[in-house]
Amino acid sequence: MVARPEPDIEIHIDIDEGTLTMAIPRSVSAIQAPSEQSLITFNRPSVVGRELHHVATTITRHNLAGGGSFTDAAEGLLTEMHGAEASLLVTSCTSALEMAAMLLDLGPGDEVIMPSYTFVSTALAVVRTGATPVWVDIRPDTFNLDETLIEAAITPRTRSIWPVHYAGVGCEMNRIMDIADAHDLLVVEDAAQAIGATYDGRPLGGIGPLGCISFHETKNVSCGEGGALIVNAEGLVDRAETLRDKGTNRKAFERNTVDKYSWVDLGSSYALSEILSAFLFGQLEQMDQVQAERRRVWESYRQLLRPLEARGLLQLPTIPENCTTNHHIFPIVTADADERHRLITWLADHGIEAVFHYVPLHSSPMGTKLADRPYDLPVTDRVSSSLLRLPMHAELSERDLDYITDTIATFFRRT
Repeated sequence: MVARPEPDIEIHIDIDEGTLTMAIPRSVSAIQAPSEQSLITFNRPSVVGRELHHVATTITRHNLAGGGSFTDAAEGLLTEMHGAEASLLVTSCTSALEMAAMLLDLGPGDEVIMPSYTFVSTALAVVRTGATPVWVDIRPDTFNLDETLIEAAITPRTRSIWPVHYAGVGCEMNRIMDIADAHDLLVVEDAAQAIGATYDGRPLGGIGPLGCISFHETKNVSCGEGGALIVNAEGLVDRAETLRDKGTNRKAFERNTVDKYSWVDLGSSYALSEILSAFLFGQLEQMDQVQAERRRVWESYRQLLRPLEARGLLQLPTIPENCTTNHHIFPIVTADADERHRLITWLADHGIEAVFHYVPLHSSPMGTKLADRPYDLPVTDRVSSSLLRLPMHAELSERDLDYITDTIATFFRRT
């Protein structure tokens, strides 16, 4: 017999005259294993509003698959937030990126410009079509794609530019869009980390023809696993819906524009379940609160660590004047890889979980296998070897933040 895990909490649902109430014995966000109680974790997802209520509602309605009322409501909020033509909830940001690559009809021989300092999904979506990622170095201040290096990377085979808004800080989108227009290229924004952030007053993910957002557990707004494709070009909406629905014209059938639906294009099973959409909608309803809590943590880090930056001991995040960040990550850059390793170990020894970030794609085993040219990306190599991310979540108290920053200061005093 397979042992069944004991539930951490019990949820009691009473439906009386159409009213759904839930009794939760203790805070969901406070659940932790005994061994974790003294650890300041890098990430801790929280329930911030009516997420559990909405999930229970989907269950009582016997509506669990994608495409229900919570899916519609969440997509409506995202569309309004980005000023978009449409927003499609999907199973992950990886799915959104894959759909973007298919919408561009990328294929063998095509090239896509992107940073090497990004998650594998950015490149994987391109590689799956047979196209080739072309890696460009990042800026030393924002760690975003260096817009001054893009044109030198354009060849007759270039089809698209995929900027990644690292840590919820916008790339230099005006220049990138100008370059794209001049060379007849389409822009896909990898805004996985950037929901709620802006560039020149415009929401990230809502500037290029397509934007891709993540709702992974580590993101500001989460449903555990999920994503969205933000469609900002009217001519791409119908096909995007088809790609999400396994290549069928089911949406057209639901609108009564065809008498039956059939397989008409490429695609896959990309639709997000209604349960996850319900949880996500509860988070989106409280997005201002979520962002305010992350801003509190981020600003405290910046204030408390400024003396170390002033002494040249580390580099703090840079936010350009025309950008507003969503405070997704608080990265610091140390002198070199050895110092970063020692600092991570020091923090871990004091019960603080700090983590590095990406191995650059151009130097990864798969990246070197795919590369059709040598790459010299000095800023990417330096940043990737020396950047670490501090704990970032809403449950960090001011006492926690004082302890974390004091521990960092003590590390530098003793080295």
